Amino acid sequence: MNRTQNPPWSGTTDRPSPTPTDRLPSHGATDRPLLLADEHAHAWSPRAARDRFRDGLSGPTAGVAAGHTQVNLISVPADWAYEMLLFCQRNPKPCPVLDVTDAGSWTTVLADGADLRTDLPRYRVWRDGELVDEPTDVRAYWREDLVSFLIGCSFTFEWALSEAGVPIRHIEQGRNVPMYVTNRRCRPAGRLHGPLVVSLRQVPPQHLAAAIRESSLLPAVHGAPVHCGDPSGLGIADLARPDFGDPVDAEPDDIPVFWACGVTAQAAVVASRPPFALTHAPGQMFLTDARDEQYRVA
Repeated sequence: MNRTQNPPWSGTTDRPSPTPTDRLPSHGATDRPLLLADEHAHAWSPRAARDRFRDGLSGPTAGVAAGHTQVNLISVPADWAYEMLLFCQRNPKPCPVLDVTDAGSWTTVLADGADLRTDLPRYRVWRDGELVDEPTDVRAYWREDLVSFLIGCSFTFEWALSEAGVPIRHIEQGRNVPMYVTNRRCRPAGRLHGPLVVSLRQVPPQHLAAAIRESSLLPAVHGAPVHCGDPSGLGIADLARPDFGDPVDAEPDDIPVFWACGVTAQAAVVASRPPFALTHAPGQMFLTDARDEQYRVA
């Protein structure tokens, strides 16, 4: 889906019209979900998962190191860092910040001994808003002025949904979670602007209340859904054609439920065209040492 550079979404019935400038490139790699690559991946420790990624293993991380918090990564030059921080503060549903590094640092308090340049399954390299590479190691691209933002990920609340009996279709089907660019505009911050990106989970009607309740108790990892039901309300024309991830088969009575997604920050990179940025590949997250329940509110 393509979007315009209109004023931020206001919640009215006036929806932005499409334009090519907001479209994100589709994921070019053919990595299989890691739970297909290793049926024991759900039981890995975060450190063991990061060691495997450092050795070159790649693939979507839904269900990996179950019970441990996964995060999105975006690294921008220091002269864009304030605007990125402000963009996240103004758009906390899609961009809840869990940590921000010092310029040039590739470490985080969320994972002892981890290296943000090597310990994700796959990265994306951006120049002037264009995707130029999707490596499994970005040491060759690293710059001393990069500030990294670690943003909450909806994979974190999937444990809570599962414990409440909510089926997770993309994990059941061995697929990456489907993600879509919407027609809702984020609130801009300086030079940064762009559309909201959402992730989809098909939820049986008898489990809808539980899905909303359990995710709302984890606001640091996107919280409650932003939309349930008819995808056209988000400007999504065809659920079988996600912008990222894989299409997921729904059961006849399933209700499409959409959560704000951290890939929103990548959409801002495409729309705003900073000279350089590094991000995770959609669905291939950084595994932290934090436990999911740390982010659950009473």
